Order: sequence, then C-alpha cells, then structure tokens
Amino acid sequence: MKSENLTVNASVKEWDLVIKPKSNIFELHLGDLWRYRDLIWLFVKRDLTINYKQTILGPIWFVVQPVIMTLIFTLVFGLFARISTDGVPPFLFYLAGNVVWAYFATCVNETSNTFVSNASIFGKVYFPRLTVPISVVIGTVVKFFVQLGLFIAVYLYFYLNGSDLKITIALLGLPLLILQMGILSLGVGILISSLVTKYRDLTLLMAFGVQIWMYATPVIYPLSMIPEKYVFLYMFNPMASILEWFKYAVFGIGSLRPEFILISWMITLLIFAIGLVMFNKIEKSFMDTV
Repeated sequence: MKSENLTVNASVKEWDLVIKPKSNIFELHLGDLWRYRDLIWLFVKRDLTINYKQTILGPIWFVVQPVIMTLIFTLVFGLFARISTDGVPPFLFYLAGNVVWAYFATCVNETSNTFVSNASIFGKVYFPRLTVPISVVIGTVVKFFVQLGLFIAVYLYFYLNGSDLKITIALLGLPLLILQMGILSLGVGILISSLVTKYRDLTLLMAFGVQIWMYATPVIYPLSMIPEKYVFLYMFNPMASILEWFKYAVFGIGSLRPEFILISWMITLLIFAIGLVMFNKIEKSFMDTV
C-alpha cells in the first residue's frame, strides 16, 4: 500500500498544471492569465476577424462610425443647440469625445455578456474565464488606435488651417489614460456580466445605461459648462477626468487637477476590484443559471 501511494504522489508531481476548485471568492489565480496568454491573443484575432468578416466595408467601419456620430453631434449640438466647445472647432471637439468614449463603451457592452455569449465554450473546456473579457479590451485597443489616427489627421487639418490648438505635455499621459479606460471598462463589464447570469433584463438596460453615462461625461460639452460648486461631485464619474485629461492634452482647454485624477483612479480600481470578486464568485456556478 505504501509503495502504491508513493507511485500516485510521484505521478501527481509530474503534472504542469493542477486544476482544483477555488476555496473562496478572493482566490483569483491571476497568474493563470499569463500562462494562457496565447489563448487571449487567439480570442483577440477571432473577434477582429468575425466582427467584420461578412461586411461590405470591413475594417473601414472603424473610421465610418466615429465620423457619422461626429457629424450628427456637430449638427445637433453644435449648429442647432449651439453648445460651447471652448473655442475648439466643433467637429474636432466632438470627434475627440467620440473616439475616447467609443473605446470605453465598446469594451463595456461586449464584456457585459461574457458568461451568456460564451456559455457553450465555458461548459465544455477549462480555461481562465477572465481571458475572454480581457481579450475584448485588448482587441478594442486596435480599433481605438485606428480612430485615433483619424483624429490626428483631422487635427492636423484644422491646425494647418489656422485653428488655435495647443498640445500640452499632458499628452505624454495617453498610455496611462488607455490603461485606466481598459481597467475601468473591464471592471464595469465583468461586474455586469456577473449580474446578467441571474438578471437577464440587465442586458436590455445596458445600452441605455451606457448612453446615459455618456451624457453625464463631457463628451458633447466642455467641463466649463458645469457650475463650479458641482464640479467636485461631477468628477466622481471616472470617465469625466479621463475625457478632461485628453482634451487638455490635445486642445489646451480646461484644467488638469491632481485631486480629480486621484479620485478617478480610486473609483476605477474600486470598481475593478468589485468586478473581479463578483466574476470570481459567479464563474463557479454560472452554468446553473445561464
């Protein structure tokens, strides 16, 4: 009997990976994400290919979508409502907001259905479930950079035609902004995806909620329109600080206040932590409710 136990123990030690149930919701095993990094890239390629495989314009939609939305905003809010853009050409102002917001909104909308959309895969094979929403966030960065290239081209057009545009040193913080948007959208997305497994009507409210969130963020108006006494409360919206940083970096309008950046990051990390815990809790039993 003793020799048999030694044989069993020796065979167990030969395994490179041992899959075992998580003992508590705070046991996240984030190190598994690095071991499955190749799978993440496969999911990124899959999403980029499938989304535009049978479309007429293909990846050109990356550019068409923000242009159409910016034209609508320019007509409705710039020409008819005459909302101030703090001296920035309206089309360029709304394009900046659209490019930044589109990245966040796309990540939230697509990651919020992680469990429901991938139930057939999750029920057949083991891999860290968090690889799916992370691949969405990474893949959407490709779309963001294409749209950012469009913004740069339009920016140069207005700059060369005499518009008063000032690039500030805050532009060096762009990678940090992208990182924060990725963390925030991932946190919100996985939090909602965890709730959707039990409350399906949240899916119906998701697009509506993101749309309302956009109007509570300085996408179509400058922060200068918010009364000073409400600005501090307004900045508890983490996306508000991100949009304000970007506009200050490329237009030189508004202000970059460290306390607002700190608040934004604190809320971002809090949402991300809550999302991780909820995601970790739900993934153990979601197949019973999906």
